[in-house]
Amino acid sequence: MTTTFTRRALVQGTGTLAATGILAGSGLTEWARAWAQSTPFKPEKGAQLTLLRWKRFVQSEEDAFTALIGAFTKATGVNVTVVSESLDDVQPKASVAANTKSGPDLFWGLYSLPHLFPQQCIDVTDVADYLGKKYGGWVPTAVAYGTSGNKWIDIPVGYNGNMINYRVAASNKAGFSKFPTTTDEFLEYAKAMKKNGTPGGMALGHASGDGNAWVHWCLWSFGGNLVDKNDKVVINSPETMKAIEYAKLLYEAMIPGTTSWNDSSNNKAFLAGEINWTNNGISIYAAAQAQKMDMAQDIDHAVWPVGPVGKPTEFHICYPLLAMNYTKYRQACKALMAFMLEAENYNKWLEASVGYITHPLNAYDANPVWTSDPKRTIFRDAGKRTLTAGGLGSVGEKAATALADFIVLDMMANYCSGREDAKGAIAIAERQAKRVYR
Repeated sequence: MTTTFTRRALVQGTGTLAATGILAGSGLTEWARAWAQSTPFKPEKGAQLTLLRWKRFVQSEEDAFTALIGAFTKATGVNVTVVSESLDDVQPKASVAANTKSGPDLFWGLYSLPHLFPQQCIDVTDVADYLGKKYGGWVPTAVAYGTSGNKWIDIPVGYNGNMINYRVAASNKAGFSKFPTTTDEFLEYAKAMKKNGTPGGMALGHASGDGNAWVHWCLWSFGGNLVDKNDKVVINSPETMKAIEYAKLLYEAMIPGTTSWNDSSNNKAFLAGEINWTNNGISIYAAAQAQKMDMAQDIDHAVWPVGPVGKPTEFHICYPLLAMNYTKYRQACKALMAFMLEAENYNKWLEASVGYITHPLNAYDANPVWTSDPKRTIFRDAGKRTLTAGGLGSVGEKAATALADFIVLDMMANYCSGREDAKGAIAIAERQAKRVYR
């Protein structure tokens, strides 16, 4: 979100790492060699892997990840090619690979990606059991995202906490000494900020992360749901009507043009001083700090306001890592998955991500990244606070499809933009959902 880097970043073996000196003096390689001797996951002879991941939003996170991959290669002899793609491109590329049964061995995507093609994912129950037992157990939403039936089909590597990002001085000037805690207060805040010439904005284009996060928060805040606990479509309801009416009022208090925003648009607008509040990970703050921008001191974060349902309805991004059934190197895939979440690697990676990645295993609550800067602390609990892609329903192939098809996001955008009236927007969403959940 915070980068304009567009070319593919390829990390093959350890040549790049040696050239940049990332591994020098880290001690990571020595530990990794010992790990490779003792791990129950032994890579196949001659194994080589390709992993496709989302393009980094925080440079230091990618640097730590690169060091981790390099250490794995040195310790195991398994060359790993990492291909980075934009967040919105990971899902379609993974779907094509699943259908054609060819492509990268591993995909690191978002939300319920593996549940689009659960039969194409290798069983990684042994990896999940090993990590869960060793590191204090998985948070409940990680279990929901990681399992299909009675087996694990992916390893939830982390979350991206999608919180409110806001400018403190502008908020104070608008009469708010702290960020609103209810939806009613939030609407008044948005109106006051716009009146003062310091508006905010949230994506209503096909933004897989930020767009999906805020529209689902809004829908759930008012008691609306796409499906019920039995996966029956229930989107056409009075609660949904209240949610989209609220969304339109909020939209009218935003900067113009948000219906065309993608996942990077709000980052650019915030850092350019065009907006003063939005929803995002910690990457805006991290970018401002990295660029030594004065605004970094004026940025803070808040959890989402609570709506009429009276409880948090947040929707943070889960980042699951899956291995495809067509891979020739299942054990190597499992070894890499386990290696990534071992404490000697994961703690360093968490700290380097400066709060952009939140852990799925309880033991990592103690990582100092969450307390060394108070502006990061709320991101620590993203995995515990979030609802899942299915809402009241199951996290499975249908929920994954509904999310990938932007059913809720398009419903909100259709009404907010005036393309449809409220009933029409809901009716379209209902028809789409019923095709998915038939």
